[in-house]
Amino acid sequence: GSVDGSIQEVNVSPCPTQPCLLHKGTSYSINVTFASKIESQGSKARVYGEMLHVDIPFPIPEPDGCKSGIQCPIQKGHSYSYLNKLPVKSEYPSIKLIVKWELVDDQDQMLFCWKIPVQITS
Repeated sequence: GSVDGSIQEVNVSPCPTQPCLLHKGTSYSINVTFASKIESQGSKARVYGEMLHVDIPFPIPEPDGCKSGIQCPIQKGHSYSYLNKLPVKSEYPSIKLIVKWELVDDQDQMLFCWKIPVQITS
């Protein structure tokens, strides 16, 4: 689903095996290296938990990609490292789900989209 960019690497840390065991009350580091195919003034992240084919919005502390390691404006043909945190709140249920992470440009087109299977645990 990455229309306006191409992903070079996705790193979720710590996550030695999949599904990632996400412990409640812990934050996980997200690092995505991608190349942009377009120019954009800004970028915004949208994160979802995918359960039973339904996307449930997953709040992250900083949705602004320009405050998450990306130097804006985004230039066509340049590579960027997007850095963010995925906080796992203690009130989340202990379930298996898919985390879907999108970054959209200022035209609401996908710079990147990736999914990872996770298991939320105490």
